[in-house]
Amino acid sequence: MGVSYRHTQVGYVMIAACGVLAIGLAAVAYISGAKLLLVLTVVLLLCVLLFPSLTTVVQGNRLTCFFGSGLIRRHIPLEDVTAVTVVQNRWFYGWGLRLIPGGWLWNVSGFDAVELQLVDGKRFRIGTDRPNELCNALTTAARTAAVAPRD
Repeated sequence: MGVSYRHTQVGYVMIAACGVLAIGLAAVAYISGAKLLLVLTVVLLLCVLLFPSLTTVVQGNRLTCFFGSGLIRRHIPLEDVTAVTVVQNRWFYGWGLRLIPGGWLWNVSGFDAVELQLVDGKRFRIGTDRPNELCNALTTAARTAAVAPRD
């Protein structure tokens, strides 16, 4: 079955902030010889490599989300989703992969998200700059998957 929705959001602010901070820490580490600052620099650079973007794909009866190149990903069968709503994240939830009250948030930029209520009672939020499009795609795909004959 074809892809009904695919969108990649790039976290430009996060990339820039981590990059500038990493360069600053590396410079201070070089001047002072502080090895801990080098470790923090490496951690920041890993964040830039692992979390530069978030891609969301709705295909058939499955939602797939992945950061950057796809090393960190999650698949959710739409039959496990009981509700989909557009929400606003609180500013202190931050960006990246976060545990929030009731579930997980995956986000690289902004505060808009789509929240999925799952059959196990947990929630999964996907940050996006196109929340209405993602919500509509998930709702349509879930409805289509529910009426499709099973093999």
